[in-house]
Amino acid sequence: MEKKFTRILVIKMRFHGDMLLTTPVISTLKRNYPDAKIDMLLYQDTIPIISENPEINALYGISNKGTAATAKIANFYGLVKTLRANQYDLIVNLTDQWMIAVLVRLLNAKVKISQDFAHRQSAFWKKSFTHLAPFQGEHCVLRNLSALAPLGLTQTCLETSMPYAPEHWERMRQQLDAFGVGDNYVVIQPTARQPFKCWDNDKFAQVIDSLQQRGYQVVLTSGPGVEDLACVEDIAMQCKSRPVTGLAGKTRFPELGALIDHAVLFIGVDSAPGHIAAAVKTPVICLFGATDHVFWRPWTEDIIQFWAGNYQAMPPRSQLDRNKKYMSVIPAADVIAATEKMLPSGEAL
Repeated sequence: MEKKFTRILVIKMRFHGDMLLTTPVISTLKRNYPDAKIDMLLYQDTIPIISENPEINALYGISNKGTAATAKIANFYGLVKTLRANQYDLIVNLTDQWMIAVLVRLLNAKVKISQDFAHRQSAFWKKSFTHLAPFQGEHCVLRNLSALAPLGLTQTCLETSMPYAPEHWERMRQQLDAFGVGDNYVVIQPTARQPFKCWDNDKFAQVIDSLQQRGYQVVLTSGPGVEDLACVEDIAMQCKSRPVTGLAGKTRFPELGALIDHAVLFIGVDSAPGHIAAAVKTPVICLFGATDHVFWRPWTEDIIQFWAGNYQAMPPRSQLDRNKKYMSVIPAADVIAATEKMLPSGEAL
């Protein structure tokens, strides 16, 4: 397809980590259409994680599930009016929500591409787009990029990105200084949205003790929720020497990106901060339970990944107990050994 597009809309409505995994699509479009304005439609509460991306012209937020019906309707019609005025000539859809077919039909772009979702095969959905792109690739990044196949592009970007402003790092450095943290620090984010993605607190404490005994300082981060903060505090209480917890629940996404970028190592579970670490090119140790550890792994080669399925058979998705900590089968000793491989002895001195 030999067309020159000047106004592009990319649609992706998922969670925070998913938004980072779409950035190669944005970068690829920008490389091939450098003069184009690329906008993005996403959930309102996921805007902050890509808010500093200079390749994105504008971010438009759609109401989340918890929003009242009247507010959702007002939001939807307001977005349609705004997006129609932008006069897009290319739409790339990476999301399967049924309302997107309605929205796309109300926009006048000549080229409307969607990924070919197996559960969206109705005539209404399929006729809402000019092209349906089959999925390709085992990882989410490659799956997202496969949506661009109908364009026949010559340049592809395979890297995720998490830009932040200098002031975000300046604020984090000031905070670290206040807590007495030097340059050789490790960021650990032990929390996730659901228990089945979490590891045991006492095992995190053992890893922290090992790192701190070797001269590395540990900074614990988390979301601002009560359960997240309680998890961080419980881990800190079990450590021989208390790690830094003062930043937990208090960093906005660009600040978290800056904090992780300057760390010597990131350790976490299957959640957005692992994808942030990959995007800013900080070495990663990540732990996965009964989730797709191939499709969702942080997109980096500088990684040691643990999957609970290598220690014990994991249930199929249909039989998943979302309140069970499947990663409990991963020994702390194995993760400690991974930190020693990632951070050789003497590096912190």
